[in-house]
Amino acid sequence: AAHAQTQPGKELKQVSKMVRVKAYELRSKTSKELLKELDDMKAELAQLRVAKVSGGAASKLAKIKVVRKSIARILTVYNQKQKAEARKQYKGKKYQPLDLRPKKTRAIRRALKVEQKFMKTPKQKTKASNFPMR
Repeated sequence: AAHAQTQPGKELKQVSKMVRVKAYELRSKTSKELLKELDDMKAELAQLRVAKVSGGAASKLAKIKVVRKSIARILTVYNQKQKAEARKQYKGKKYQPLDLRPKKTRAIRRALKVEQKFMKTPKQKTKASNFPMR
């Protein structure tokens, strides 16, 4: 009986290794390849959920978590690529979309910039030059 319990565990490790996607491997792929892989993973997840309902093997039930995490990884890499592309597109432009601007805090965003803060009026400039500190 003990031998029968170890077998599914071994099988599970092999299955999870096949499915598991690494983020660094995903980054080298194009957006189209990522979307294709995402569709494959979603289809596989649907099959696993059917197997769960119809009382599938324990290895398939354990695989659901792995596939879900893989989908999350693919989506994360895809969204990072999209954002990087958008940043590249708006680089050097006067205005940027709100989600590409630095977040900081509302107060910091509203505050005067450093050069604005230290600007002087013409009158202040003449007064400073005519009456310097001793």
